[in-house]
Amino acid sequence: MAGSMSEAKPTGALRRLYDYCLYLMSKPGGVWVLFWVAVVESSVFPIPPDVFLMALAIAVPAKAFRFALICTVGSVLGGMLGYGMGYFFMELVGHRVIAFYGMAEQYLQVQALYQQYDAWAVGAAGFTPLPYKLFTLTAGAFELNFATFCLASLISRGARFFMVAAFIYYFGPAIRGFIERYFNLLTIIFLVLLIGGFVAFKTLL
Repeated sequence: MAGSMSEAKPTGALRRLYDYCLYLMSKPGGVWVLFWVAVVESSVFPIPPDVFLMALAIAVPAKAFRFALICTVGSVLGGMLGYGMGYFFMELVGHRVIAFYGMAEQYLQVQALYQQYDAWAVGAAGFTPLPYKLFTLTAGAFELNFATFCLASLISRGARFFMVAAFIYYFGPAIRGFIERYFNLLTIIFLVLLIGGFVAFKTLL
């Protein structure tokens, strides 16, 4: 998520920001808060949208998948924004964002991942606890194919958010603690299954 689910437990200023976002979501039209959090999280915002998605889905389980769709659309649009920032303004803005989050060392590592795995790197970052904002910015900076980037983002972010929605829809609010505790493991397992499915499909063809 653009970080791990450990970010779902902010402290200090982040905690106040988190509480304020939850407060706004309790108001009419609060679902737009989820959308905009998903947009800005993909490039600059520090708190992953999953925690807000869970809050809304728990409040209205019948709309969990609708909330997941809104979150996915917002996140992919935010990924495009991050790509644009990296493509056009990496020196002016992108490097400052990366430095702010202490990810300067990982910047060159991501470049190597793109050279070796191309869209798989974006897909892994979009679904797992890898820092997604780092990958959106660097995708633009390293001029990864934009269509490939968008497709990988759509698949990975959609799978991630709909997985969270499905857990809450079928198991109810009690599953929230389980998701927060084992989210990293769940995403890794799901990613392995997803890649295995693609490999099997390609082999069968």
